[in-house]
Amino acid sequence: MPFPLAWSYSTAQAVTLALAGLLTVLLAILGYRAWRNSRVTSEERERRRRDALAAHGKMGDAVLVEIREDLLFYTYAVRGVEYTASQDVSALTERVPSDYSSIESVSVKYDQRNPANSIVLAESWSGLRLRHEAGAEGDPHNELRRL
Repeated sequence: MPFPLAWSYSTAQAVTLALAGLLTVLLAILGYRAWRNSRVTSEERERRRRDALAAHGKMGDAVLVEIREDLLFYTYAVRGVEYTASQDVSALTERVPSDYSSIESVSVKYDQRNPANSIVLAESWSGLRLRHEAGAEGDPHNELRRL
């Protein structure tokens, strides 16, 4: 059976073919984005999470409960619910004080939609407030020094 010289489609068939083509393109784009996102390392994913919380997180007060090697354990309350969390700060060693006894208080940044998602330290923000050194000039407005 020879092919016809001119393809004749009804309007409904032409619209169906166009929608099928559009769906194929959209699925290809979604597949590519999923593949590209799957190639992000866990360290990069954690850095992005810290950056997002530092930029858009809500700030609150926290209590530093324990320090174990590169883990900081802390608690904080949001709308009457107390959360206990930890943060691995091994990637942020230059931001962590060498003397933990100099930490006077701690602030936390958390996601308003998911308050359990929180940080106390990021590349661009620090919630660790340090005591003022005793030998420095006595400026009453500079009692707390941030990292």
